[in-house]
Amino acid sequence: MADTDAPGTGEITWRRVVPADFPLLGTWLGQPHVARWWNHDTSPEGVERDFGPTARGETAAEDLLALLDGEPLALVQRARLADHPDYLAELAAIAEVPDGAVTIDYLIGDPARVGRGLGPRVIRSVIDRTWHEYPEATAVVVPVAEGNTASWRALERSGLRRVGSGDMVPDNPVDPPLHHVYRIDRPAT
Repeated sequence: MADTDAPGTGEITWRRVVPADFPLLGTWLGQPHVARWWNHDTSPEGVERDFGPTARGETAAEDLLALLDGEPLALVQRARLADHPDYLAELAAIAEVPDGAVTIDYLIGDPARVGRGLGPRVIRSVIDRTWHEYPEATAVVVPVAEGNTASWRALERSGLRRVGSGDMVPDNPVDPPLHHVYRIDRPAT
């Protein structure tokens, strides 16, 4: 499935992350604009530890690469919240989370592509895919650290609305716990 009708140029396509992508992920995770919010070990061993189980289908989640005109652009992680009950409980303490909700996390890897309208495009595209690939999905619910203004603005530009704010364990321990929770519901057919 491709997305070509949003701002920016080029076609966005998708595929699952495979182990051959791990060096690229390590590079992206080491970029300052990503490392600030993702706080991952970028060594080959760290990337394998964090992304290997999903690439091998051992976890109830997906790591997806967004490609712009065939070139890697972004990483999106997607999961059914019901498959992660502790995380679901943490979110549900802040905002209503409907049964069947899915969550995403995302990054644009190349700093030269940040600030060009591609983030909202990637978000809209993966949400559209979610409605097709997860027919039971009722909503997409996304928490964002309060300080990550660029991320929550990208969600707003993608049609998500803020439905709550409250404390969650931050991905980066330097951040305060305040998060905003965004949601978009499956469109009526």
